Amino acid sequence: MSNLALFPIVIPLIFAAILMLFPKKLHMQRIVAIAGVGATLVSAIALFSKVSTDGVQAITLGSWPAPFGISMVSDMFSVLLVLSSTIVTLFVLFYSIPTIGVKREQSFYYPAVLFLMTGVNGAFTTGDIFNLFVFIEVLLMASYALIVHGGEKPQLRESIKYLLVNIISSALFVSAVAYLYSVTGTLNMADLAVKIPQIEAVGILTVIAVLFLVVFGFKAAIFPLYFWLPGSYFAPPMAILALFGALLTKVGVYAIMRTYTLFFTMNTGFTHELLAIIAILTILAGCVGALAYFDVKKIIIYNIIIAVGVILFGISQMNAAGVEGSIFYLVHDMLIKAALFLLVGILTVIFGTSDLRKMGGLIKSYPVFGWTFLVAAFGLAGIPPLSGFPGKLLIVQGGFEGTHFWGSLVILATSLLVLLSVVRIFIYAFWGEPARIATIDRKQYLSLFVPTAILVALTVVLGAGAELFMPFISDAGEVLLNPSLYIDAVLKE
Repeated sequence: MSNLALFPIVIPLIFAAILMLFPKKLHMQRIVAIAGVGATLVSAIALFSKVSTDGVQAITLGSWPAPFGISMVSDMFSVLLVLSSTIVTLFVLFYSIPTIGVKREQSFYYPAVLFLMTGVNGAFTTGDIFNLFVFIEVLLMASYALIVHGGEKPQLRESIKYLLVNIISSALFVSAVAYLYSVTGTLNMADLAVKIPQIEAVGILTVIAVLFLVVFGFKAAIFPLYFWLPGSYFAPPMAILALFGALLTKVGVYAIMRTYTLFFTMNTGFTHELLAIIAILTILAGCVGALAYFDVKKIIIYNIIIAVGVILFGISQMNAAGVEGSIFYLVHDMLIKAALFLLVGILTVIFGTSDLRKMGGLIKSYPVFGWTFLVAAFGLAGIPPLSGFPGKLLIVQGGFEGTHFWGSLVILATSLLVLLSVVRIFIYAFWGEPARIATIDRKQYLSLFVPTAILVALTVVLGAGAELFMPFISDAGEVLLNPSLYIDAVLKE
């Protein structure tokens, strides 16, 4: 049954390969892609059930004992992220059908999405640091295809920056892995957690830890390495942007959370202090961008950066409240960012522009859409009882319990700025003088709005039912704070 850990990786890989065989058969492409993601979701739910009843699931490939074989590990933390990423991908696929365009659909769009999903789920599940590099490269190759998909001029221009940044960070990743292997003699994460405390060269290990923070910081878009993200994410169509915004930076965030709780704990006075400072700077930088622009896409893109800072501040505290808050907020952010990008996508379809100053008066024509957007905006800002509140509250509590109460104060203050940035969209787009809008038929509007509304409803359930979900979040936090659970599952497998 531990083979279940491989299903959310293998299923989208197989379906992506099948989809490559008949790119021009549009109807089949849609059906097979949705079936593939649906099957992946079923396997992710089965895996979640298995982990919640039997604990950490580990499998080492090729019948080699750990740490010599490649280990795949599903604990509650990784399976929550696999489940969230699969749900997001499913709703984005439904949204893609009426919006992405026939030309893109017949140019390997659906295989690229499923290959991206393979890389994301693999990165969340692997128990080997080099294999993490491999899965990140898989998702990056799919993202290269998606970011230029359609070949529009802005996409091609921004893709060069995106490509260069990721080539550099991948080269640094390989270097960091080589340094780590030269010092420890292993790349299995559980084995690293055993061997690093036995090594006296704390200085060189601290340098390696900081190098990994730079590598994963490029992927996660932390300060000051976020410079590539606003332009690169602005270029592709909204469905692709929703996928990128919800999933890609979260892989970098996950990698920092995993490595900085499992084995880079030999000098927390330096590494985690540095992480806390960078996290706060990331939040502040994101707030500046979110308030500076009048473009709906740019506003939500900069809110990605803010959320990355909030999550990493929680993990830097290394206490139960901070870590559990980070996990809850990470799951919330994957869902709410996808929902918000899909919502502003509907805005851009209706108004024919993403410029707030050319919008207005939509509440009269689309009242349900308007109030749904407001609920999502409140969820992003962390207004109780919505899904942003429990995670942010725990992160703030973690800061007050630790030594970084000042960071908690910054998070509380910047929550108001986040609220201002998204409520500004609501006021400009839905109130004021009615602007000229495109005529879209009811069927097309519902095909966009229904999957988006369901995704917003899921975030409401996550927030309102937080007490039901907290046992799972606590289980995930326990694995991060008590690495022996992870180590025993892998090395005694």
